[in-house]
Amino acid sequence: MVEFSEEGALALGRSYWAEVERSTLGLVRQVARGLHLCLFGRGPALLEFGAPEVVVRPSVVRCRFAIAGGLLPRRAQGDITFAQIRGDRFELSSMIHDFLPTFAALQGKPHWTGALYDRVQSRVHVFISAGTSHG
Repeated sequence: MVEFSEEGALALGRSYWAEVERSTLGLVRQVARGLHLCLFGRGPALLEFGAPEVVVRPSVVRCRFAIAGGLLPRRAQGDITFAQIRGDRFELSSMIHDFLPTFAALQGKPHWTGALYDRVQSRVHVFISAGTSHG
């Protein structure tokens, strides 16, 4: 649980990126040149993100990162958002919107052409997200 402040919102993002490194056993690391995730912290970015955008309200704190490029998105579009919501109990969530993965099946193509995304990339996101909600 984080505090309902700008710092709390940013802590949600930091927690997720740290969980990416932990869950992948250091295979995927954040590098210093902005928010870029790279294999072993080197080479071209798997994912590049824009600066964090935060929302702080009495019942929600949210940190959003626009997807700016990299090898895994087909193009720079979409975002990943982390939120903590206060209700009867606290709820943590991570959401990806408008992300078009490089390895997903193209419209009009056989579904099996997206097998790499379905079997690996999407499952990695779910695994990492589960780790941040329990860690």
